[in-house]
Amino acid sequence: MKNTILETISLNKWYRDPVDFQALKNVTLQIERGEFVSIMGSSGSGKSTLLYVLSTLDTDYTGKIIFDGQDLSVISPNRQAEIRNEKIGFVFQFHYLLPEFTVLENVSLPALKLGKFTHDQIESIALEKLSLLGLQDQAMKKANKLSGGQQQRVAIARALINNPSIIFGDEPTGNLDSKNSQNVFDLFKELQHELKQTICIVTHDINLAGQTDRTISLHDGEIVKP
Repeated sequence: MKNTILETISLNKWYRDPVDFQALKNVTLQIERGEFVSIMGSSGSGKSTLLYVLSTLDTDYTGKIIFDGQDLSVISPNRQAEIRNEKIGFVFQFHYLLPEFTVLENVSLPALKLGKFTHDQIESIALEKLSLLGLQDQAMKKANKLSGGQQQRVAIARALINNPSIIFGDEPTGNLDSKNSQNVFDLFKELQHELKQTICIVTHDINLAGQTDRTISLHDGEIVKP
C-alpha cells in the first residue's frame, strides 16, 4: 500500500514580470514516503520552479499541494513557515554555510531557530548528524577551512538536523567535480536506505538521475514523464 508524503493537484505557476509567463502547467504528481526522486528538464523547463513551489519556498501558485496529509493552500503563511522549519530540509548547489561559524554552529542553526530543544541537546543532535556523515572530527573547524565536498556534506547535516520528513536538493552536486558529486550522491542514497529518508532533487546529471528510484521529466512547465 502506498504512503504518499507529497501530492500536487493541477499545480500552476505564473510569473508576471516583465511579461506574463506560465512556468508550471497543471502539474499533478505524487512522491511516496522513503522515495528518492529526481527532477530533470532542459534550461527553462520549470524544474527549479517546481522544486521551490513543492518545498514551500515559493507560495505564489494555483492548485493544491498536500504535504504529509495537510492541504498547504488553506493554511496561514505562518503555519507554512512552521512546517518548512520542522518538516523540510534543503540542500542547494552552493552550501551557504556561514564561514565565520564552526561546522557545529552551522549545522545547529535550523534547530536553534525551531526552538524545540535546549542548546546542549541541539549540539548533541548536531554531532550525531555530523558523525552520520563522517564529519564529527571537523565539528570545531571554521566552515571556510573545509573542502568543497566536505562543505556540501555539512550542508546535508544541517538539512537533517530537525529530522525532516523530506529533503529537497536544487542541483546539490552541481558545484562539485565528478568524484565529489558521486560521493555526495552516495550519501543521499545511504540516507534513504538507513533513515528511510524521502529525497527530491533537481539535477542535470543523467548518470546521477539514473541512480534514483524515479525521474520526473519536465518540458515547458509540463510533466512529460511522471
